[in-house]
Amino acid sequence: MTQTQHNLQSVQAETPEGTAPAGPTTGPLTAEELQLSARNHSMPLEAMRRDVTPPGLHYVLTHFDIPDIDATSWHLLIGGAVERSLELSMAALHKDPAITVPVTLECAGNGRSLLSPRPISQPWVLEAVGTAYWTGVPLAYLLGKAGVLPSAREVVFTGADAGIQGGVRQRYARSLPIREAMRADVVLAYSMNGHELPPQHGYPLRLVVPGWYGMTSVKWLESIEVVTAPFTGFQQHVAYRYQDSADDAGTPVSRIRVRSLMVPPGIPDFLTRNRTLAAGPVLLQGRAWSGEGAVTGVEIGIDGAWLPAQLEKPLGGFAWRKWTLPWVAEPGEHVLSCRATDATGATQPLEQNWNYQGMANNMVQQVRVTVA
Repeated sequence: MTQTQHNLQSVQAETPEGTAPAGPTTGPLTAEELQLSARNHSMPLEAMRRDVTPPGLHYVLTHFDIPDIDATSWHLLIGGAVERSLELSMAALHKDPAITVPVTLECAGNGRSLLSPRPISQPWVLEAVGTAYWTGVPLAYLLGKAGVLPSAREVVFTGADAGIQGGVRQRYARSLPIREAMRADVVLAYSMNGHELPPQHGYPLRLVVPGWYGMTSVKWLESIEVVTAPFTGFQQHVAYRYQDSADDAGTPVSRIRVRSLMVPPGIPDFLTRNRTLAAGPVLLQGRAWSGEGAVTGVEIGIDGAWLPAQLEKPLGGFAWRKWTLPWVAEPGEHVLSCRATDATGATQPLEQNWNYQGMANNMVQQVRVTVA
């Protein structure tokens, strides 16, 4: 344990009963965290048996409220450092060229509740992920129509959802560097898995940025502004940072770190979710993904011994990849794990990589099973 973590635990031990901790804690879930977990939902791990996640099983994080938007009167505004501003209706967007991209989206806070001490926010365990086919207009196409000026540095995306976070009244907004915004696979999506976007997934239009954590893919999109200086909005400059402490300015969260997850084998106990399965042949399976490079390998740990899994072809460059491993389960207690490696050489860590906001905890998953 680092000195920073020790100090945080000491501070939280002095938090008065009945009040929310001001920072990371080793205590039980707070009422605020329970409220967040009731509003947002994760993907059941058994949904990874499917190549594509149905909208109702795909993870959802809503920072504020889900806006009630009338698509017939809605318009997208594109302006800032461009040659010509655009105001586009949904009807106009549907006439533009469209692409469909399979993308695995993961919340940057996935795995937060497994950290110790635990940062106070949405208490994700492991399941804040999902893969879908997103259809819409390439962002680069619309920026090309607007004519981005040479002085442009970033593109700011603002949604219709509004609220207060960190004492700041705001609309949810994030930015991308110009080079990322001009990628051919970044899409302004109006369709998910071949159907109109559900309200919780950003109806009528959302941004989808393959390879980046989900906070970048702004939902309920209302405006796009090309800017000549770095964007310093709350969700960019304060939230979604790798920090060692509250006073650390930190570095920005961006691309998804390599991760693999296993479909827990057997059947669960209702309350504990502990797994039980019969002795004999079992096909272990799961998915692996990374926003920094193609997944090149997955290893399965069985009681500490690592074996290579078989990889199937991924759905796309930034969509998860299925892995399998046959296992002959012998009676007794076992611990199963999986860890992925990507083309950059990055491998999932066996121990937590703690940070103050609880971002990008891609520590190896462990599944405890009883074979009887």
